[in-house]
Amino acid sequence: MLLLILGAEFVNGWTDAPNAIATVIATRSLSPMKAVVMASILNLIGVFSGTAVAATIGKDIIDPQAVDLVTMGGAMTGIILWSTVAARWGIPTSETHALVSGLAGAGMATSGPGVLQWAGWEKVIQGLFFSSFLGFAGGFLMMTLIYRLFQRAVPGQVRGLFQGLQILSSGFVAFSHGSNDGQKFMGAFTLALVLGGALPSFVIPKWVIFLCAGMMALGTMTGGWRIMKTMGMKLSKLQTHQGFAAEMAAASTIELASRLGIPLSTTQTISTAIIGVGATRGTSAVRWGVTADFVVAWALTFPICGLISWASVKLMRLVL
Repeated sequence: MLLLILGAEFVNGWTDAPNAIATVIATRSLSPMKAVVMASILNLIGVFSGTAVAATIGKDIIDPQAVDLVTMGGAMTGIILWSTVAARWGIPTSETHALVSGLAGAGMATSGPGVLQWAGWEKVIQGLFFSSFLGFAGGFLMMTLIYRLFQRAVPGQVRGLFQGLQILSSGFVAFSHGSNDGQKFMGAFTLALVLGGALPSFVIPKWVIFLCAGMMALGTMTGGWRIMKTMGMKLSKLQTHQGFAAEMAAASTIELASRLGIPLSTTQTISTAIIGVGATRGTSAVRWGVTADFVVAWALTFPICGLISWASVKLMRLVL
């Protein structure tokens, strides 16, 4: 079961972490290889910045007293299958949505609907608000401020200035991704250790942090190129100052959520921030067909992951 959790963390780095560097690659501020290395390192550092999100995932989404290792295995199976299929088609799904829906489906297969805990799901709902509305508003306001401050600047100078600044903002997104998404599977891994009797209580060991952070970094370095292309080039055409605005808005939103122990979708946050930036140039600047595909993918993640995880638990119990 622990290997399945590490597999899901690898997929997280493969499919979700590339969102942190999609815009910096699209604007050619960094080469793909340099961007991937930077994201891997800063994801790793971000994971060590706290454990509030990990505690939410490990203790508050489903009742730890009502589940077992089969439950965790079923949840991870649902995440891996759905995320791998989505990545194959370049669809930036939310690993957050996949994880919480996977835990819910697997938990209900084990102990029924009563296994769900409101404390955690309240934070999931808050995360949806953060990633959707705060991401969009932050991108729109940041871009509006930049237009005001640099309205008389020479375009070439603006590009040169923000080319450097965007490297910093992209690094901030990678760090914040580690501080939120990186913690989620740490929480799942620690819960599995408690359920298996390896830990007496839910306290995250340092070696779990290292292991999960390293697995996510490995996933980031392995691929995710289709998702980078979708996020950085298809959603809205970005220049360096626009990429900077989207990244700063997204990273600030994610970091705030991390400090509050709120699990939110990095994919959804950076997507809505890019849409907010694009909206400052009018509705035609946003490719709404691509946006609609994103929304459909996010909406499908909850029922599909939940159903796959539910079925996986039932199948595992029959086999075992």
